Formats: sequence, C-alpha cells, structure tokens
Amino acid sequence: QVEVVESGGGLVQAGESLMLNCTASGNMFSIDHMGWWRQLPGRERDFVAEISTTDIPIHGVKNYDDSMKGRATISRDMAKNTVYLQIRNLTPEDAGVYYCAGGRIYGLAHRPRYDYWGQGTRVTVSS
Repeated sequence: QVEVVESGGGLVQAGESLMLNCTASGNMFSIDHMGWWRQLPGRERDFVAEISTTDIPIHGVKNYDDSMKGRATISRDMAKNTVYLQIRNLTPEDAGVYYCAGGRIYGLAHRPRYDYWGQGTRVTVSS
C-alpha cells in the first residue's frame, strides 16, 4: 500500500505561480510513477502531468497534458518521496482541486495505472 498526501494549495492572485507538493509513503516499490490531476468546477478529473519515480533516468521521465505544456513543470525529489508541480501564470480557470496519485506500468501497457490517490488540495485563484 502507498499513501499520498498533497499540500501547497491555497489562494493565489491571477498571474502568480504555485508549487504543489505530493509526498508518498509506504511500499514505494508498488509504484513507478506519480502524477497530478485536477478537477475544475463542472468538469471531470483531468490529467495534468506525471513523472517516473525510478532511479533511471536521474530526473525521471515526464509527461504533460498538452494544455499544460509550457505552463506546468513536474519534478521530483525521491530522497523525500516527493513530487512537485509548479504552475505558472495562474488564471481563475485553473481554480479547482488538484489530486496526486501513485501508480505503475503493468505488463506492456504504455501508461501507468494509478491506484493510490490523495484527498486533493484546493487551489483558488483571485482575479
């Protein structure tokens, strides 16, 4: 089992940046990726970014939703079992609940399956 806990949400001004943290604990061998999703008002939970958590390559393999490329950066510090998501130039349309999850690639799958989810952290953006 793996537990993931998000932090770093809150109220920010439009145009500012925000750094979200996600720390995993438990059996880290159960996962090889950690990712971020967000649920905006009236929408389904949407993928934002993910990063591999294995030792190689050293900075991890990163994948972003096309809508977030150039404005979001995912990074990791696996000595702390922590993954970060920075989002720049926030707008009120970015407001919602951001979720972190841990998962792994099974067999010949191209994408991880995420089985371990956090409770989410709320981001509010004032205009």
